[in-house]
Amino acid sequence: MQHSIIFFDGVCNLCTGSVKFVIKRDRKDIFRFAALQSDIAGQHLGPFGLSLSELNTIILLENGRVYQRSTAALRIARHLSGGWPLLYGFMVIPAFIRDFVYNQIARRRYRIWGREESCMVPTPAIKAKFL
Repeated sequence: MQHSIIFFDGVCNLCTGSVKFVIKRDRKDIFRFAALQSDIAGQHLGPFGLSLSELNTIILLENGRVYQRSTAALRIARHLSGGWPLLYGFMVIPAFIRDFVYNQIARRRYRIWGREESCMVPTPAIKAKFL
């Protein structure tokens, strides 16, 4: 099985909280995770021409395609257990509108949720999910 990879800001408390949220609801073991600050991110995302130093978004690498911002979040939600796949219905809203809201949250994430000095260290129970 080819896993989809979620790249996230490893020092952002909102982002690491989101990763923990996804892990709990990833019953089909679809996702693997890597911090945007990692060498793994550079290896996987470099061929797509993404400058990691300029990214302040979540990125989903799924079936050889890269998705960012609200599109990534909604595509992730589509695979989670519970009612979360219903959020995928928001894909009917144009991306520029969805991303406007996403960008407003992304700009304020450190101020509201804070940040860590270093990337999250996964516990032994979830270490296999991280690249």
